[in-house]
Amino acid sequence: MRNIKYTDSAQFQCLEHLREAFMDLYLVHCGIEHCRPSHSLGPAFRDEYIIHFVLDGKGSYSVGGITYFLSSNQMFLIYPGEEVRYSADPDEPWTYAWIGFNGIRSESTLKSCGFSRQCYVLPFKKQETLLEYISSILNSAQLSFSNDLKRNASLLLIFSFLVENYNHISGQASKSGETRYDYGSNVYVEQAIDYIKWNHNRGINVTDIADYIGISRTYLNHVFQKELGISSQKFLMDYRLHKAANLLISSDLPVTEVSAEVGYDDSLAFSKAFKKKFGLSPKNYRSHKEIMDRYSEKQPSTNELLHVARS
Repeated sequence: MRNIKYTDSAQFQCLEHLREAFMDLYLVHCGIEHCRPSHSLGPAFRDEYIIHFVLDGKGSYSVGGITYFLSSNQMFLIYPGEEVRYSADPDEPWTYAWIGFNGIRSESTLKSCGFSRQCYVLPFKKQETLLEYISSILNSAQLSFSNDLKRNASLLLIFSFLVENYNHISGQASKSGETRYDYGSNVYVEQAIDYIKWNHNRGINVTDIADYIGISRTYLNHVFQKELGISSQKFLMDYRLHKAANLLISSDLPVTEVSAEVGYDDSLAFSKAFKKKFGLSPKNYRSHKEIMDRYSEKQPSTNELLHVARS
């Protein structure tokens, strides 16, 4: 396990390698950097979500074939698994702060902040407030449970700040100054998908998902049918089986271990469900790659399932 690393210099302040102390939202790294002219990163892929806040200067951010040119009081989001590159301007290099984070509520929280895969860049105001929260994180570098709580509290304050920022710029703030939170069915589905994503290997069932969100199992099935056209049980099963198919191809794990990795206690039940889904036993799926390739053209991938769920 990597130890927490804290770097403090005139150009670069960074707290990284943080452990996962919380499940909903947790900090992975955080920092502030005064970049050199034309300093660039990428092409790169990240395992976590990262928001960069441009504090001064200029730079560019490229994702999905589009390049955004940014300046102070703008922020940009990096999604896990997407190829990105970003670079400081050669004449007015930017200074930015950033937070890297993960957790089962990341997607739904980012949506409430205004981010999506159609909106990677947003403006923000009140730099002083944001820097106060970032500084609080960087000042809690020592490894302790108390500092874990302080860092997570500051992370939540940053997201609260971003939600209020988005409500203000989008005109969603009420006259009383209170912000509106949308408990629409799509929010429940996104929270359920995030929970499945992070817990599918723990043998969870639909009741566990409904209890976590705080709605009934019946209503959970209703919102899945409404948003996706399938039951929550079928989505959970399909998610597990597609994860298993990926493991069979990408690893040498025995079928019994693959079964356990995706939340099945009974490897026989897993093999039966897998064959019903893909038309091949797990063993044959792995050994008959050409057949698998032809069949996979007809089947949605896990990413496609998630894309459908969030579109």
